[in-house]
Amino acid sequence: MRRVRAALAPYLLALPGGLWLAVFLVVPIATMASVALQTGNLMDGFSQTFNIAIFGEVFAQYHTQFLRSIVYGGIATVIMLVVAYPMAYWIAFKAGRRKSVYLFLILLPFFVSFVLRTISWGFLLADDGIVLAPLRDLGLIPDDFHILATTTAVIGGLVYNFLPFMVLPIYVALERVDPRVIEAAQDLYAGRFQAFVRVVLPLSLPGVFAGVLMTFIPATSDPVNAQILGGTSNTMIGNIIYTEYLVNNDYPAASALSFMLMAVLLIGIFVYARALGTENVMEAAAR
Repeated sequence: MRRVRAALAPYLLALPGGLWLAVFLVVPIATMASVALQTGNLMDGFSQTFNIAIFGEVFAQYHTQFLRSIVYGGIATVIMLVVAYPMAYWIAFKAGRRKSVYLFLILLPFFVSFVLRTISWGFLLADDGIVLAPLRDLGLIPDDFHILATTTAVIGGLVYNFLPFMVLPIYVALERVDPRVIEAAQDLYAGRFQAFVRVVLPLSLPGVFAGVLMTFIPATSDPVNAQILGGTSNTMIGNIIYTEYLVNNDYPAASALSFMLMAVLLIGIFVYARALGTENVMEAAAR
């Protein structure tokens, strides 16, 4: 009897988490795939016809938005990594007793709604806003210069809104690095750069891996920044899904787009994990 209990104990412990994933992950994905294969309209209703051609149709129609979303999300993620790593490094090793203060300042914007923060940037960067209008009056920028409704505005909004999601995982990974390991590397005649490249950077890879995932996925599918800061010429796939579902009431097309976006992101994650080396990441995390 004890052997049976011991054998079942791991499964019983995993049962709540498994049920949670089944109810809130597997069931919604299966439902979304089922809706994508239906045909019909809101007035006459939808019926299951296993219309696989819908995936090719929506991709042919919106492949530009798909590619734009991946490019915008990728560029924003790279910028966030370049900006966040020095911030996290400085807080972890140089901030001393004020680490909590700096982390609080990084998280402070999250006390304001995501949409309100983006709208505020729209007011600041408007052609007649408090930033560009004085510069234009002083002759420092040309009259036709503008930031809103450009690629720069969208990517800048993505970087601003999701930067903390890159800083925090990297900081946590760097905080776990034992200073004695760095001292040991320096005792073995490694310079600061060598100690960073061969010791600190490999040990921080779990944070980099988590940070990239936590920023690239929401940045690629985000509809808010493109709608408020980008204008009609910078529409991303999140805006298309929103329009198809809530405006056009074309549930199969919206579900097909969502399913394809999820598949593309999963493929990208597996490729990224393969390139980074998940085994090395797990070894670094274990240390």
